[in-house]
Amino acid sequence: MKHSIQGWVAVLGIAVLPLTVAAAEDDGHSNDYRTFVSGGTIDYGKIGDSYTADLVMYLAGNQFMVMEELIQDFQSRNPDIGKIYVETIPPGQILKGQILQQGQIEGQDTAMNPDLYASVNLGHLKALKAKGVMSDYMIYTHNKLELMVAAGNPKGIKGPEDLGREDLVQSHPNPMTEGIFKFYGSQMLRNMKMYDRVTAGAECSGCWAVKGRTWFTKRHHRETPARIEAGEADVGIVWTTEVVHAKAENRKVDGVPIPAPLNMQDKVGYAIGPLQTGRNAYNAMRYLAYLGTPEAQAIYAKYGFGEASAEELKLKPIPEAN
Repeated sequence: MKHSIQGWVAVLGIAVLPLTVAAAEDDGHSNDYRTFVSGGTIDYGKIGDSYTADLVMYLAGNQFMVMEELIQDFQSRNPDIGKIYVETIPPGQILKGQILQQGQIEGQDTAMNPDLYASVNLGHLKALKAKGVMSDYMIYTHNKLELMVAAGNPKGIKGPEDLGREDLVQSHPNPMTEGIFKFYGSQMLRNMKMYDRVTAGAECSGCWAVKGRTWFTKRHHRETPARIEAGEADVGIVWTTEVVHAKAENRKVDGVPIPAPLNMQDKVGYAIGPLQTGRNAYNAMRYLAYLGTPEAQAIYAKYGFGEASAEELKLKPIPEAN
């Protein structure tokens, strides 16, 4: 059965209230594990909230920069949803290490039944369908690949063909847990017949794929900008949104666009769906309805994401795995 997200807005009677945003300081815990409290407070690293929050979401990590504005806007419209726990780490890591088996974060057990799970790879959702815990999904935003370089582009990098240069030190997402590289960056390099030259076929995390030339990160959206700023790398494959975010924070980096179709803009869609094992099904549907509103789509666009179409923003059955 297909459900219109706009229809859910009407069915659920989602209120439209003025936005209120309150500043919050990171208390030293990772920004990848946040609890948003209605009214504007943000708690960091409270892993136990994954068991008790009014809405629990495990989402592809590369949208971390959007979540504060997005969630606070959502809560301003739905103030009865008092606590929302949001995890933004690589979706493959979430699937394998937290949903399909018991996982831990900072030595604490994390819930295996989030209300919503999102990935840049529909195959992850197909795996959950095969386990009988997810049946429907929708595409809610898009992204594309870009090269991140040092401010001013001192190495004169013009495009992805320069990744074949031997004078560049590269920092790329690892192919083990980072969907951006496993499904998209690696395909771009293969399409250009450069994969072996750049990676030597290595499959590891936090390691030299090619000693002294190509580094595979553990968490690329935090690691690659830091390595470039420190002079430890000259270039890295990232999402366009990560360049936008870094520049907004006055990081000493720039972006070099990758032309279509190499940038995978026609392939990268963020898929989200509710878990049948989640505790807060009603709140999950309210959030999915919110994602389909012009306000939510505009927030994603503000951070460099591509808007989803009206057809994509309809819940539909997850396709069968091949």
